[in-house]
Amino acid sequence: MLNLKVTKSDANQRADVFLAGNLPQYSRSSLSGLFDKQMVSVNKLPIKASRKLRAGEKLAIDTALLYARPKTINIPVIYEDKDVIVMNKPAGVLTHSKGALNTEATLASFIEPKVADKNLKGNRAGIVHRLDRGTSGVITAAKNEKTLKWLQKQFSTRKVKKTYLAIVEGVPEPRAAIIDAPIERNPNKPQTFRVSSSGRPAQTEYKLIKILDKSSIFNETSLSDKLALLELQPLSGRTHQLRVHLKYIGHPIVGDRVYGRAGDPTKISKKFQAGKHLLLHAKSLELTLPGGRRKVFEAPEPGYFLELAQS
Repeated sequence: MLNLKVTKSDANQRADVFLAGNLPQYSRSSLSGLFDKQMVSVNKLPIKASRKLRAGEKLAIDTALLYARPKTINIPVIYEDKDVIVMNKPAGVLTHSKGALNTEATLASFIEPKVADKNLKGNRAGIVHRLDRGTSGVITAAKNEKTLKWLQKQFSTRKVKKTYLAIVEGVPEPRAAIIDAPIERNPNKPQTFRVSSSGRPAQTEYKLIKILDKSSIFNETSLSDKLALLELQPLSGRTHQLRVHLKYIGHPIVGDRVYGRAGDPTKISKKFQAGKHLLLHAKSLELTLPGGRRKVFEAPEPGYFLELAQS
């Protein structure tokens, strides 16, 4: 338990501003979790982050969350050397935590013991790129700062080739094309994105692999009569790009609770209950390792994805 007294010079400050000033190793947004969990109190009564403090008040802070560590998880490793680690991220696992006080196990917490470079700090240490929580597949991370910059430059200059598989609603026409539509953050829902003429350029190449009969998969009728297995190659790297682009052309990814109009995985028949995920898989990643060796890394599709794709 940490106890802090409000001085005259601190009076009228917001409680979260005051706390951040006394715990500079944490951001104000990270410390908001303590208020959300009612772990900051005055006179034994929990207070809000926005509460204005008075001189002489004493704050009692339960610091247990500050020292909590994520649970240990195992992520399948595809390749590893002294500079790089390439993994097959399971659906449902975050790439990195959303704040310093988030104790959920993530890919970043898994690689933390492998990142010995002291120049790489924080809850994103070693992370080069990310996959959404619901997306499975190939993802790489760096073990040192030099490699991090090496890999980041390849991503920023589009020298990395990424290939995804997705199961979508309906069958796109034409069956192979490039979606060229700029993407911006949605001002009405800042955690989401949308196609807009004022957005940043974004291109996604797709081609049809297989048409699936949804009747053997789903217990509901709101989906199109057919589903399609697509191969996708993002030619740019915008956040949520594949999901936004597929929604834009009217064929959202099955299981996408943000951009999909249907296809809630909870409505998958009992035979396919294991597939409660976004049906998007990062199949392969081609890049150049430090030293100049060009490599292609592949991750097998999860069992639930294969079961659906082969139906």
